Amino acid sequence: MAKIRFTVNGKASSVDTEPERPLLEVLREDLGLTGTKYACGEAQCGACTVLLDGKPVFSCVTPVRAAQDRKITTIEGLAPNGTLHPVQQAFLDEGASQCGYCTPGMILRTVGLLQEHPRPSEAQIVEALNGSLCRCNNYHRILGAVQRAADALGKKA
Repeated sequence: MAKIRFTVNGKASSVDTEPERPLLEVLREDLGLTGTKYACGEAQCGACTVLLDGKPVFSCVTPVRAAQDRKITTIEGLAPNGTLHPVQQAFLDEGASQCGYCTPGMILRTVGLLQEHPRPSEAQIVEALNGSLCRCNNYHRILGAVQRAADALGKKA
C-alpha cells in the first residue's frame, strides 16, 4: 500500500492503495467519479479516457502511481459550476451522443486535442479520436461537434 497524492478536478486528493491499481478503479470506486467508463480494459476503446496534466490517457491501463503529484481531469471536472464546457455544449448541439457510453472519453480527448491544436484539421481530429470507439457509429456528428467546439473556443480567444 502507498499513499498516492494528486489533484482531481481542481481538488487535492489522496488514496491509500496499491500503486499498480488502475487509475480507472480509483476514480470510480474510491472517489465516486463514475463518468469515466469501464469498457474493454485494454486501452482499445477510449471510454475510460481522462486528462492527466492535460493529456488524454486510458485510465484502465494507467497505474494510479502515474498520477502521483499530477492533475487529473474527468468529465465531472469540465462543468464544476453547472455550466457546460464548450466541448460538452458542442456535443449536445450536434447530437453527437446516442447511447452516450463513449461520450465522456470522446469529450476529454477533444478537450486535449483543442488545448494542443485550437484549430485542428480534419486529419488531426481523426487522429486524436482514433483511440475512441463509438458503438453507435455516430462519427459524422462527433466530427461536427469537434469542429463546432473549435469554432466556439476560437471566438472566445
